Amino acid sequence: MAPRRAIVAGAGVGGLATALALYAAGFDVSIHERSAALEEFGAGLQLTPNATRALARLGALDEVREVAGIPDAVCTLRGSDDALLLLLSLEDAERRWGAPYLALHRADLQAALARVVGRRDGICLSMGSAVTRVAIGDEKVVVGLSKGVEDEADLLIGADGLRSRVREMLATAREGGPEFTGRVAFRATIPSNLVDPRWTEPRVVLRLGPNAHLVHYPLRKASIVNVVAVIEDSWRGAEIEHPWDGVADRPALDRAFTRWSESTRELLAAATNWRAWPLYGRPALGSFSLGRVALVGDAAHPMVPFLAQGAAQSIEDASALGVALASTNDTAQALSAYSRARVPRATRVQAEALRQGQIYHLKGAMAAARDVTMRLLGPQRLSARYDWLYGA
Repeated sequence: MAPRRAIVAGAGVGGLATALALYAAGFDVSIHERSAALEEFGAGLQLTPNATRALARLGALDEVREVAGIPDAVCTLRGSDDALLLLLSLEDAERRWGAPYLALHRADLQAALARVVGRRDGICLSMGSAVTRVAIGDEKVVVGLSKGVEDEADLLIGADGLRSRVREMLATAREGGPEFTGRVAFRATIPSNLVDPRWTEPRVVLRLGPNAHLVHYPLRKASIVNVVAVIEDSWRGAEIEHPWDGVADRPALDRAFTRWSESTRELLAAATNWRAWPLYGRPALGSFSLGRVALVGDAAHPMVPFLAQGAAQSIEDASALGVALASTNDTAQALSAYSRARVPRATRVQAEALRQGQIYHLKGAMAAARDVTMRLLGPQRLSARYDWLYGA
């Protein structure tokens, strides 16, 4: 019997992880990626233990470790004066949550997954090839491609991001497009020799202030420092192909951090090449599948980045999809089971990430109450707050 075939739309983190999961479940896989090459867009990201545990199941964790750093803590500071609010130790992450906590550049993660994919004879990656049409049959799904040809398989997985064409083609997803959240993330990387040596230590630093927050941590063996500054702002930029790579409004960024600590302003000043990432969302879906088609990652549940779960949840999706498809030869049934397993958790993470952003941006008396609460949390209670997320 010939192996089952799967088509994956998109070769981002979610698409590559999905291809590995499908291959492990016994499928031959064709990945169609609309970009001509895997390009170095984006910046740093955190891979929490729920994600790295899934990567281990997919046989990709060792490759990813080679290009990642291991933070020893997440340190939260008050933006105005750098006062310590809480310290989440990550030194026992593997013991507590069963997998490491990593930090790395998104391009390095994508390249590592692509190398693992390249070693699987049953996976074919086609660049410059976008899915433009979908026809779902009883036995097969047929997709039209931008190259003017068709491909046919037992199933199609839409891993094509926030503005997913596959999502738009599903009859159950008749909705408006992505909506701007009112927040813009400014991203930059800074050579380590230009920043205070404290910020090259292996830890994630989070700074909180009114209507804004800042995250920074070292990458690539501490040769650079990744900085993400999130502010509440309107987005006046045009529609762009890569929504995380817009032109930055530097004056708006500087205004948002005027009254912050000197060390914060020095860090921002050291970055000369800021890129803007307007944050968009989409409504939660009641189902991630329809017949022989399913969605993963941002195509199913775009995440604001305030819990560091965008890449993590797409990797969780991939792992769950592989488990469901390995358990039965009934493709539609397996995709339905995958959806039932993933919708509640992914929807909760979506909602919690939005709530976290609101907490980060509190001001006045509400911010003071938040700061007191954070300081009263002991190490055990602080770690326990993340058990539901990192330990799942």
